[in-house]
Amino acid sequence: MNTALKRIRIMCAAIFVAGIAGIIVTSIVSNNNGGIIAIGLVTSIAAVVLLTASTISTNKHIDAFDEVAAEQLEKRVSALITSGANEDAVREAVRAAIDLGRSIS
Repeated sequence: MNTALKRIRIMCAAIFVAGIAGIIVTSIVSNNNGGIIAIGLVTSIAAVVLLTASTISTNKHIDAFDEVAAEQLEKRVSALITSGANEDAVREAVRAAIDLGRSIS
């Protein structure tokens, strides 16, 4: 795990604990609605930061483009077109196959 993500998680956990304690203490001691709302907003911002950091750090990287496979596919498409197939229909079929493959994986 990334050390920056670990630090963000620890800081957010500390803010969560302090926020809950702050809400309880503020509500008991002074019953100040403004203070309670401010503490709640800081705690919710920490939650958004934690969600954002976790989402960004776990994104999959795009696979490298395989030029050899792309060239072989283009040769097959060209061969189909030269044999009389409609170019637009062939390219649309290739796009549909790519979209299907992406949706499965």
